[in-house]
Amino acid sequence: MPSTLIVNARLVNEDREFEGDLRIEKGRIAQIGKGLAAHPGDAVVDAAGRRLLPGMIDDQVHFREPGLEYKADIATESAAAVAGGLTSFMDMPNTNPPTLDAAALEDKYRRAAGRAWGNHGFYMGASNDNLEAIRTLDPLTAPGVKVFMGASTGNMLVDDPATLDGIFRETPTPIITHCEDTPMIDAELARYKAKYGDDIPAQCHPDIRSREACMKSTELAISLAKKHGTRLHVLHISTADELALFERGPLVRADGSRKRITAETCVHFLRFDRADYARLGHLIKCNPAIKDAGDREALVRALAEDVIDVLATDHAPHTLEEKARPYTSAPSGLPLVQYALNAALECVYEGDLTTAQVVRKFAHAPAQLFDVKERGFLREGYWADLVLVDDTPFTVEREDVLSKCGWSPFEGTTFHTRIASTWVNGQLAWDGRMLVGLPAGKRLEFDR
Repeated sequence: MPSTLIVNARLVNEDREFEGDLRIEKGRIAQIGKGLAAHPGDAVVDAAGRRLLPGMIDDQVHFREPGLEYKADIATESAAAVAGGLTSFMDMPNTNPPTLDAAALEDKYRRAAGRAWGNHGFYMGASNDNLEAIRTLDPLTAPGVKVFMGASTGNMLVDDPATLDGIFRETPTPIITHCEDTPMIDAELARYKAKYGDDIPAQCHPDIRSREACMKSTELAISLAKKHGTRLHVLHISTADELALFERGPLVRADGSRKRITAETCVHFLRFDRADYARLGHLIKCNPAIKDAGDREALVRALAEDVIDVLATDHAPHTLEEKARPYTSAPSGLPLVQYALNAALECVYEGDLTTAQVVRKFAHAPAQLFDVKERGFLREGYWADLVLVDDTPFTVEREDVLSKCGWSPFEGTTFHTRIASTWVNGQLAWDGRMLVGLPAGKRLEFDR
């Protein structure tokens, strides 16, 4: 593998921004410094003052394989991710069949080998009847165990109290949860169907999948985690109300200890609110629902104030035909990976976050929380997963979308940054215009 020297960059890493150069050798970061000299045969990249970041690690994606490849698969969605500066991803278990045992988990890794443009990990799922598979899970094979608490997804609704207690007591990895209370949601849905039939207005979605439903389920997850000392990560926080349930402060404290209970939000909760349903309708229908402007503002503040630890996408593509159905049959979820980092960096442009904070939430924190080995930081010896950001505005056009579903909720949006280059394991994978070379993603390793 040829060596690469990136010069004249503005490196952003571990709460610092500094001018310097970075050398890549054998897929890893070999040297960081100033005035580094090119070696014979080096490919030299002049960053010309642009920001060089560690590749983002997305801890929540739905790449739909196996079972739903007509709208997404590991190859297409990881390509979109790399084009967006996301060099590692952790994929959810609600596929067809669901990832409920070690054999299904290894099947996903086989599918990703040689096809994934980014580095990859796959979650084990929880159901009411796979506690033994969870108990015997090798913690080196998965980032965590996903629990749908009161939010039904196929066979993955976990609503048995004894099973939930056992999962929180015996899981050998972090537990990640989707927290919404199904009985509360079902009651609201019945009320709205009585009024509108199946064609419920999209702007009613945050009232049907309400803040109260989120709050009740999140409180239950936290109570179980405290009871058993579980490492709990609550996904896609969407309300200001839930923020009071989480501890303020850095994920890793000065003494090296870590938070046991952590929270994540997603880029769409930072960029959209209730007013956008009038324009985008079911295109922004997702679970949990995008809620009010006050929630959006509170979530941005919570990232800045270290109440929320991780920023992710919850990338969940569906076809436009599916999204055009009436409310009760239009699926929830939206494609996000290709423009997620651009969307997050808009918060920097608006003065609400710093680039270093975005990097901490979208790269450092996922690596630390899930014990990802030698990724998520600009450190000598670490894998060279890198993204070069160009401060040149561009407007999202449908024809540029790489996700198989073929659309983006950000179409027509002008972002102030673009992804100039992405390296995965030291190989250039995206040159700012197109994918380069062959998929170079590796199976994530967990340092546990």
